[in-house]
Formats: sequence, structure tokens, C-alpha cells
Amino acid sequence: MAILIDEDTKTMVQGITGKNAAVHTKLMIEYGTDIVAGVTPGKGGQEVEGKPVYDTVGELKDNHPEVTLSSIWVPARFTRDAVLEAVDAGIETIVIITETIPIHDMLLVRKRAKEAGVTLLGGNTPGLISPGQAMVGMLPVRTFTEGRIGVATRSGSLLYYVANYLDHAGMGESTAAGMGGDPIIGTNFDDLLRMFEEDPATDAVVMHGEIGGVLEEMAAPYIKEMSKPVVGYITGRFAPSGKRMGHAGALIEGGLGTASSKIEALEKNGAQVAETISDIPRLLKEML
Repeated sequence: MAILIDEDTKTMVQGITGKNAAVHTKLMIEYGTDIVAGVTPGKGGQEVEGKPVYDTVGELKDNHPEVTLSSIWVPARFTRDAVLEAVDAGIETIVIITETIPIHDMLLVRKRAKEAGVTLLGGNTPGLISPGQAMVGMLPVRTFTEGRIGVATRSGSLLYYVANYLDHAGMGESTAAGMGGDPIIGTNFDDLLRMFEEDPATDAVVMHGEIGGVLEEMAAPYIKEMSKPVVGYITGRFAPSGKRMGHAGALIEGGLGTASSKIEALEKNGAQVAETISDIPRLLKEML
């Protein structure tokens, strides 16, 4: 098993005829992801990698009711409508690759998704992978190996690095999920922690956070309730206040969202916090 995606997950691509989406559709199919079809308004009737293209998600669902996951690659100004269309069509999991989505748009779609019971990853996520089974997004699959460690992270590049260190230590991943680096994202750390806690294929969790926001502090109390060990890692320990570091959401303001406050919250609630990425496999082995 895994969380959110496996080899049986029927998947669609919104914006599939775009240059980047078409390239990564090919790569996702080659990895084993069950891409059923795609959607691009006005391009219905075409094919991408042998998969039919429809004008609307509703039309796609009429022809392929088995589809439960969508990856969204449309420009930021169209993302709100694409997400709402997927939610209204009954899609269960939506992975938003698009970045710099207007905040008011993300607030709206996050609310609608939550009301509908839809899991929403992103915006600005590199994707989601259950190694050896399926992948959606633009992840370098060679850095991921089948295993029993769940990984949840705000950063795409750190997702690869964490997986790489785990792999070299002989510890692969059950599922690795990029939550997204935009200021407003659809899924919080505690959402993924709960999924990993309930997943029989996951023995422990790596939770990588960064400066800015309070998602790590919000999730920390749930760690005390978990039966599985959690290793945390926070980037941006020495970032100056008021300076954005990489992601749009990685910004300390008024003393909120500091690395020290996140580390304190994680340790207080039972997580082991790594000082460097290379410490993560060692801490996991000590806790398992």
C-alpha cells in the first residue's frame, strides 16, 4: 500500500497539451503511472502519448469514471477554474504543479476542496511518488527507492535530497509528497502525518519544513498521538527576518515562522530533529 497514489490509481492531466505537461506525461507513463486521459479546453479530440484529450473534466469523467487523481499544469491565472472543475467532477486527489497562484484563488479552492473531502497538494509542488508504483509531477525518479519511510516536505529539491540520503542508507520510501512552496497550499503537515500513521506500509515519517508560516507548529501536537516515529528537519536556521528564502512562503515576519520556533515545537511533541540532512537516516535507525 501507500498513500494518495499507487499502481492502480487512475490519473488525468489538466493542461496536457502544454509543452511541459506533455513531456512529463510521457515520463509519468514510462514510470508506470496509469495516465488515462487529459484535458485542455479547445483541444478535445487530440491525443498526447496515445491518451485522449477532452475539452472538460466532466466530459473526461463521463468517458472514464474510474479516474480519481488529477495533476494540474495550467498557467496560474487558469488554475482556480481547473481545480474547481476537478472538484466538481468528483476527483479525489488534485496535485497542483503550477506556482505563484494568486492567494485569493488558493484560499477559494482550498475551501472548496476541504468541503468536498478532496486532498489538494500544491500549488508549487514537484509532485507525489509511491516508488515502484506511480508518480505524478516532475520528480527525478532515480532518487527514490521502494521502502517504508513516509516523506512530507515543503521543498521540491529537499524532497529529492532527503530521498537520496535515505536510499544510500538502505531506507527507501513508501510515499514521498511535496506539499508545495507557495504561501497558501492545500494540504498541511498534519494531514499527511495522519495518512502515514494509518498506512500499514509506512514505519516512520520524515517531515521537512522551512521558515515561514506556522504549518510545522500546527502539526507538532499530533506527533504525540502517533505510534510511528517522526524525524523533523527545518531549513533556514540562519535566515534574516523579512528576507524571502527560495519559496514565496519561506518568509519570517515579526518573529513568526522562525526555525527555532518550529524546532522547539517538534522536539516538545516527541519528534527528533536533525541538524543536517545526513543525520536523518541515523535518527530513523535509532528510533525504529
